[in-house]
Amino acid sequence: MSTPADAPDWRTLTREQLDQGLNNSLAVADSAAIIAGWDPPSVALRARHPQYLDLRYGPRERNRIDLLQAGRGGPTLVFIHGGYWQARAKEDFTFCAAGPLAHGIDVALIGYTLAPDVRLGQIVEEIHAGLDHLARELPALGGDPQRIIVSGWSAGAHLSAMALGHPHVRAALLISGVYDLEPIRHSYLNAKLDLDDATIRANSPLLQAGGIDKPAAIVVGSAELPLLRAQSANFAAHRARHGLPVVYEEIPGANHFSILEQLASPAGRLTALVRDLARPA
Repeated sequence: MSTPADAPDWRTLTREQLDQGLNNSLAVADSAAIIAGWDPPSVALRARHPQYLDLRYGPRERNRIDLLQAGRGGPTLVFIHGGYWQARAKEDFTFCAAGPLAHGIDVALIGYTLAPDVRLGQIVEEIHAGLDHLARELPALGGDPQRIIVSGWSAGAHLSAMALGHPHVRAALLISGVYDLEPIRHSYLNAKLDLDDATIRANSPLLQAGGIDKPAAIVVGSAELPLLRAQSANFAAHRARHGLPVVYEEIPGANHFSILEQLASPAGRLTALVRDLARPA
């Protein structure tokens, strides 16, 4: 889990180089086609699980949860979508529920308000509010509030890392995430985020002294941008240095978008990691 050899020090890059080094859509030539391919299976899954869609957990429009159930009384995977905290929606990622559902794991997809409508710290607070609501409601919905695993992709992995300390979260699967926000402040992404020192320090898991003593599986694709592979490897190393339970893997050949196939598939590696994290202690 050492820093990838091809990962440059972001501080040595020009603004243009840093922007390119964080731009996943530009790096993956067929990213638009991959994303478009997520829609049909997402629509189909929502149609098969219409009972608990858009459960409201807060006052803002995106404060909603979709709960897709595999049965009753099983564990729940909470999935938080990506989009650099400023794009996409929970509905875009419903297809990811197929893998866990096939193994009896319920999936809850949490929506949240996007920047610049709120600051990043408020987004983190919304995720915690969503988890509070879900934990309260799960018993009535047939779930177990003591068996919640949090997961997310890209910005959603960052939000999942920030949610690992929630009292009802027992473990996390972090996919292709960002854990040090300082490089983000110096890139094109900051136009909407408007990050400052206090926000970066409070919301960068990699900059914290220590961390949460709960299991975390940190995964990234081997074909992802070097700067982002370094974020995952460095965060895994940080947890290991502090004696915190961590697993680090690179999915061979996976890019920032294709990696989610490993969660959508019942036989995917990410689905297997979810199953491991969800097993009774």
